[in-house]
Amino acid sequence: MVTIGLDVGSTTVKAVALDEDKNVLWKSYERHQTKQLEKVTQFCERIKDDLSIKKFRLFATGSGGRRVADILNAKFIQEVNALSFAVEDLHEDVGSVFELGGQDAKFIVWIKDKKGARKFATMNDKCAGGTGATIDRIFMKLHINETQIRHLTYDPKKIHPVEGKCGVFAETDINSLQKQGVNKEELMVSLFDAIVQQNLSILTRGHTPRPKVLLLGGPNAYFKVLQEACSHNIKTLWDERGIAY
Repeated sequence: MVTIGLDVGSTTVKAVALDEDKNVLWKSYERHQTKQLEKVTQFCERIKDDLSIKKFRLFATGSGGRRVADILNAKFIQEVNALSFAVEDLHEDVGSVFELGGQDAKFIVWIKDKKGARKFATMNDKCAGGTGATIDRIFMKLHINETQIRHLTYDPKKIHPVEGKCGVFAETDINSLQKQGVNKEELMVSLFDAIVQQNLSILTRGHTPRPKVLLLGGPNAYFKVLQEACSHNIKTLWDERGIAY
């Protein structure tokens, strides 16, 4: 029996098909351009044709997952639970997770102390600041695309003040810096640093990330500069708080 997992997010749909031994048979990750159900239907049809199967088990998660699950008679898994279950199964040595999506950000930390083992999980609530939506907004502002900054590296000496908690505030700061003659690469490095600072200060709700840290989601996966910004700022935080890593 083939099992299919769908992550129906705010900007993309991800799908993976597994056999009974959890081997990946098929996978895809595409923007849905606000047409979630159409993209899900395309994925299911492609899986059926590519794998020559008529029946499969279907699970759905993500911000649009419940609607998809209701329509397709799939099993819905709340996205924070789906994330934590996957990490616990595949990455037993991970102490905390940051996931950045199109409009969602998640943080989970696993705590082991005298009280026992437990986990704390949180998501951004009313604003998409510090997520992929903010990055997309600045891409449009600066007339650049993803491939143009794939080569960027993080340099703390090139950081300019950018407000990361709100996309509108970030755009205002970027606009002001641009008028001062700051180049696009330094603007993007500053934006990524602001996003990391936002998630470390707000998303964690006062909890300290614990080693190892796993970075998930599209922005973390595709932008090396964001990975490096996370590494730099988290290590700085650990040094300040005396946490061994």
